[in-house]
Amino acid sequence: MATFQFDLVGPERILYSGAVDAVQLPGSEGEMTVLPGHAPVLTTLKTGMLVITESPQVGKRVLVRGGFAEINATSLTVIAERATPVEELTPAIIDADIAAAELLYDATDDYDRKIEIEGQIAQLREAKVALSF
Repeated sequence: MATFQFDLVGPERILYSGAVDAVQLPGSEGEMTVLPGHAPVLTTLKTGMLVITESPQVGKRVLVRGGFAEINATSLTVIAERATPVEELTPAIIDADIAAAELLYDATDDYDRKIEIEGQIAQLREAKVALSF
């Protein structure tokens, strides 16, 4: 199967760099799967699970919280505001993120911002359930 170069950069470190078969992104306009030969796209990311497929039956998951993705036919680069590999997540980390988001929600009167934060909280709760904490 054809592959493409994928680079995932978080604020503290490079979390992934290598050839992959596919990457599923939590795009701000909806989930999207990037495959080799993808049309050029620049998109923002929302809070959610990024799924990296290295080869059939082999992959990794990373919880991202915002960022950008630059896609072209031969590569994908993700610059994440925050990113944590599933192996490094704990219930305490997710609970702290939920509590921080709830404080932001309570601190704003901007309706659109409240809707955005509600989505983040829902995604974090889904991630916690999906990881069976």
